Amino acid sequence: MNTAVIGLGSNIEPEENIDQARRLLRGRFTVKNESEFIETAPVGYTKQDNFINGAVLVETDLTLEKLNARLKDFEKQLGRQESPVRFGPRTIDLDIVVFNNRIIDQDFYSRDFLKNSVLELLPNLEY
Repeated sequence: MNTAVIGLGSNIEPEENIDQARRLLRGRFTVKNESEFIETAPVGYTKQDNFINGAVLVETDLTLEKLNARLKDFEKQLGRQESPVRFGPRTIDLDIVVFNNRIIDQDFYSRDFLKNSVLELLPNLEY
């Protein structure tokens, strides 16, 4: 069994889209814990609404690659479309941040809200 911390973020109807994403995750994976979800300012392109961000710790039998593909499917189900603006508005963003106690997403090191969410779930994570 594999463990993963999945970062969730949204700034288009964020409460609704985060709730729907959490339901999809609970329907497919064993959710072990969830971080606090907080409002954060946008990164990069700043002329957009604030985001709601948090993380979920799951257990899965999927490999890293298959988990990533499943999360992209969930994003499509929730209406995410490619934006012409990098870091632009989105209905949902689902990213694997940690897989089997290995940091996968380098944003962990540069975005305090993401690091704090992960460490809330995995306080003994070595980084």
